[in-house]
Amino acid sequence: MEIRYHGHSCVEIATGEHRLLIDPFLSNNPLAQVKPEEIKADYILITHGHHDHIGDAVQIAKANQATVIANYELATYLAWQGVQTHGMHIGGAHTFPFGRVKLTQAFHGTGYQPGDKQELIYLGMPAGILLTIAGKTIYHAGDTGLFGDMKLIGERNQIDLAFLPIGDNFTMGPEDAVYAAQLLQAKLVVPVHYNTFPLIRQDGQAFVQQLAEAGLSGKALAPGEVITL
Repeated sequence: MEIRYHGHSCVEIATGEHRLLIDPFLSNNPLAQVKPEEIKADYILITHGHHDHIGDAVQIAKANQATVIANYELATYLAWQGVQTHGMHIGGAHTFPFGRVKLTQAFHGTGYQPGDKQELIYLGMPAGILLTIAGKTIYHAGDTGLFGDMKLIGERNQIDLAFLPIGDNFTMGPEDAVYAAQLLQAKLVVPVHYNTFPLIRQDGQAFVQQLAEAGLSGKALAPGEVITL
């Protein structure tokens, strides 16, 4: 299984049969090395209803006849845009052809601003994603602050790979993310949601060093970089 990081929180996962995309923020992502029209995906998973996570989901889903998996409110909104969706909610799990998805809690906001309108649309509760695929378990925390139930997530799941935000200001910063990694006890931790904009500038390598000092394994991926799980 190949996992490619596209910058910000966007992750592409490819098995021999399926291709998944998480939080497909590409066209307005200054770190992304690919364009939405270059992406192939069977399923698109979205953690919450902010523009930098919904991103290009509608365009990519329509071009690929992909199914979008998200919380019920967000899935309903995207279905109104002509996209095939599967709605879920916190604590719920479902088995798809590629594997199992379970949504976990995340502490964040969720207002979506359509176009240039001065309004925010509520799109349900933010979530993290527990993905079991090709015999591995991947945890994408979405946008969140540190919370104690990460310990439960780690105790109840043997996590092979965790994507944790480190950008600070809107999410956990590096110090809290290191503590989160300790609670989760993932075999490998990859930082996300940083360096896209000046306000969330962080040093990914320094974060990896902090993980190492805590006895944990981490890797800061450059946009476009691939790891094999």
